[in-house]
Amino acid sequence: MDADYGIPRELSDLQKLRSRYHPELPPCLQGTTVRVELRDATTAADPSGEHTIKRFFPHTYGQPLAHFLRATAKVPDAQIITEHPAIRVGVLFCGRQSPGGHNVIWGLHDALKVHNPKNILLGFLGGSEGLFAQKTLEITDDVLATYKNQGGYDMLGRTKDQIRTTEQVNAAMAVCKALKLDGLVIIGGVTSNTDAAHLAEKFAETKCLTKVVGVPVTLNGDLKNQFVEANVGFDTICKVNSQLISNVCTDALSAEKYYYFIRLMGRKASHVALECTLQSHPNMVILGEEVAASKLTIFDITQQICDAVQARAEHDKNHGVILLPEGLIESIPEVYALLQEIHGLLRQGVSADKISSQLSPWASALFEFLPHFIRKQLLLHPESDDSAQLSQIETEKLIAHLVETEMNKRLKEGTYKGKKFNAICHFFGYQARGSLPSKFDCDYAYVLGHVCYHILAAGLNGYMATITNLKNPANKWHCGAAPISAMMTVKRYGRGPSKASIGVPALHPATVDLRGKSYELLSQNATKFLLDDVYRNPGPLQFDGPGADAKAVSLCVEDQDYIGRIKKLQEYLDKVRTIVKPGCSQDVLKAALSAMASVTDILSVISSPSNVSTPF
Repeated sequence: MDADYGIPRELSDLQKLRSRYHPELPPCLQGTTVRVELRDATTAADPSGEHTIKRFFPHTYGQPLAHFLRATAKVPDAQIITEHPAIRVGVLFCGRQSPGGHNVIWGLHDALKVHNPKNILLGFLGGSEGLFAQKTLEITDDVLATYKNQGGYDMLGRTKDQIRTTEQVNAAMAVCKALKLDGLVIIGGVTSNTDAAHLAEKFAETKCLTKVVGVPVTLNGDLKNQFVEANVGFDTICKVNSQLISNVCTDALSAEKYYYFIRLMGRKASHVALECTLQSHPNMVILGEEVAASKLTIFDITQQICDAVQARAEHDKNHGVILLPEGLIESIPEVYALLQEIHGLLRQGVSADKISSQLSPWASALFEFLPHFIRKQLLLHPESDDSAQLSQIETEKLIAHLVETEMNKRLKEGTYKGKKFNAICHFFGYQARGSLPSKFDCDYAYVLGHVCYHILAAGLNGYMATITNLKNPANKWHCGAAPISAMMTVKRYGRGPSKASIGVPALHPATVDLRGKSYELLSQNATKFLLDDVYRNPGPLQFDGPGADAKAVSLCVEDQDYIGRIKKLQEYLDKVRTIVKPGCSQDVLKAALSAMASVTDILSVISSPSNVSTPF
């Protein structure tokens, strides 16, 4: 075992207090009996990709949705599991650290020990590389003692975190067989859970006895679909960032002479920027999804912000706060095209100092237009998925520079009569992801850990632990599991080297829905936020008292209880079967046929491939 992992930590008084907090379990997970209801087979959200997904996942596609039931539930066909032979389970962190991750392991450990004290939980040290190298640490109460309700991934650590190539999959399978693991729990986001699905399929194909389970843990909040309402860590990230933003808002209002440009985490999606805006009410936010949908150029964005600055000046306001997601730079069409040219040349081995001379004429012109510091950052080698090193590209400084240049021009021309424009820039990235997790993330992660055990006890493979109805108290949460393959879509086209992933089923980042209720709420308040300085300070992260039970605004405004609605539909269908039986009256039969014909006609139309919209 590496000395750096799993060692007791010195805790502050607050950390000690947090370590003593014990999350509440929903009734369906209490006790030592596992009650699971397996209903209809699942299908792909996008019918046009169903054939491809079936082809890639012949053993794990189409599995039923699982609901875990309380002991008093009267469901005749539920499977009741009372015998719990000793099992061995492995767990690892994949992807970037997200507050609450430790609680997934704590919940899994507690569930294992409650159902059979002889159960063993092994943590892999150093993420997927630790898995391949068979570096393990047995998780015990003593190991967990100083990591309960704490931030970070430092109990086990993480590395590059992918299980994708044939060599990596075979290495993972060899380790699972060598350690005689009955289950492997992978904690991560869209990429890690995609890998988990492919690993589960390979295990099923080769009759490897290890069952693979995924857990939705990612600070970006982009692992969302009909089964997954929220990701562990997102609530904490947004609350910590919102306090920092609101502090800056107060500072701006006090001095009345600075514009703050704040870049937030969010690579492929702008969920963090949207949620922080709804919590702290800055003057403006530029979402990557808006830019992409409207095909806004960098000049358009600059003009939009300058017009906002000018409008505020007319109200005698020469200060403001503007939020930007880190993925914004790749949402700007011409900048993305420039990045693709640069990355292509870098892959060909062209040195950074020679890139400019080998760009196409238009790309060279844009490159030379950009300030020197941004040029240098655009020349950084791309990430493994071919995206730019977004955390290293100071988009906020670029936008502030362009806005300042334009405002000085307007001032000189006399079209702007406000005070000289002054910008201050910040990047709130790593400040939040190591935070102590919020009460919601502590509870959510711990319960997901318990759900993982229930999935394994039910003998399910290739599933993700899910909880819905999250905006309500924990005793009303609906716990279950959904096949990861049912959450997948198939890209029909791609940009740049990502074309290699065309036709391969995967979980893809869910972007901000510009027709959703969260974005609608933002749109309704955009003018007020811009001009009225209705800054809102939620204060520091609370663990008790006022604010402790507050949940993400975007979670509360959306009607997301998909599993609950599925169960409601099943109740209606069961009721129809009860009413319409051989021997019922002609009128009952006639009404049922007419109603069902109308329903099936409507559903056939809206579920056909030509009517199902996807982001790809």
